[in-house]
Amino acid sequence: MTAPIKEAINNIKKPSMLKVIVNSIDLLLIVFITFIYYLSLTVETKRVIFIPKGSTNYIITYLTKNHYNLNILDKITLNNLGYPQSGWIDLKSTSMRKFDFLYKLTTSKAALVNITLIPGETYYFFLQQLSKKLKLSQKDLFYKYKLLAYKKDGNILPQTYTLPIGMNTTDLLQYLFRYTNNQYKKYSLKIFGTWDKQRWYKYITIASIIQKEAASTKEMSIIASVIYNRLKKGMKLQMDGTLNYGPYSHTTITYKMIRTNNSDYNTYKHKGIPKNPICAVEFEAIKAAIAPMKTDYLYFVKTADGTKHIFSADYKTHMKNIKKIVKRKKLQRKFKKAKQKRKKATKKIIHKTVHKKRTTKKTHSLKNLWKSVY
Repeated sequence: MTAPIKEAINNIKKPSMLKVIVNSIDLLLIVFITFIYYLSLTVETKRVIFIPKGSTNYIITYLTKNHYNLNILDKITLNNLGYPQSGWIDLKSTSMRKFDFLYKLTTSKAALVNITLIPGETYYFFLQQLSKKLKLSQKDLFYKYKLLAYKKDGNILPQTYTLPIGMNTTDLLQYLFRYTNNQYKKYSLKIFGTWDKQRWYKYITIASIIQKEAASTKEMSIIASVIYNRLKKGMKLQMDGTLNYGPYSHTTITYKMIRTNNSDYNTYKHKGIPKNPICAVEFEAIKAAIAPMKTDYLYFVKTADGTKHIFSADYKTHMKNIKKIVKRKKLQRKFKKAKQKRKKATKKIIHKTVHKKRTTKKTHSLKNLWKSVY
């Protein structure tokens, strides 16, 4: 092949440097415009979302599973913007550009509120507390609770929760239920080596009765023994605490309530345990329900000062204990009345003394004024 021909072929294969640069710039512009267009697309989201701890890849995978459809372009953008926040974050809006969404993932923080569910409290009052502190519709909370809860109560572990304002009712309840379920599962696997939700909630129901009846954690395993002993003998539990369910959590149980309440919570009328737990239960109560103390006790009554219970194995002894406590309470009432009388009498004496001094001072001041004038 001659030199002129070779030179012609080389000229055909190798475009000019200027042309290469122009083509490269065109390509970059196309990529840039596409990228800008992609970041300007609208994202529909929940206002408050949860971001797990982990690498950017893990977070993108998590969000994709939750219907956000993120890809390599989002990863590149996030890496340049910063590291995503973890936990519950408030995006302040439910519709925004993709770029704004990614930016807020790295900068937004949630307005958090601490809310405590105390052991022995019912869902009824806890939902009211959630509604007030998180500014949620009480009606919607109760509706969603009934829709999502496994049982009427005992679905939420008592503790202090740090929750974000702006979270919707469904996400809030699912989070609380999921957290509690995971904790229950962990306890069950540790104790039994297996997880049977139905079986576990039978223990939760018994634990909720223990939680309501026990005067202290020290008494829980003894109260549990009374429950199991009565169930074994086919006796009715006849415990006031079972009627402190739902809206009656802080109600004093009366004879009228025992007589008129026909629900399965009324253990004066129905044998066995209620179908649902009565309240939120702490682990000590669960432990007592699973491993009660071995006793022959069938009865217990609260002491006059209300700090503990007196236990007995037979009805005769139980009635003697009640009489002693009634007598003690009468003496306490008499002592209290006498103390109040003494207090009132002392107040009268003090009042008279003070009044007399004030009158004397006024009289002296008037005499001095009369003298100065005349």
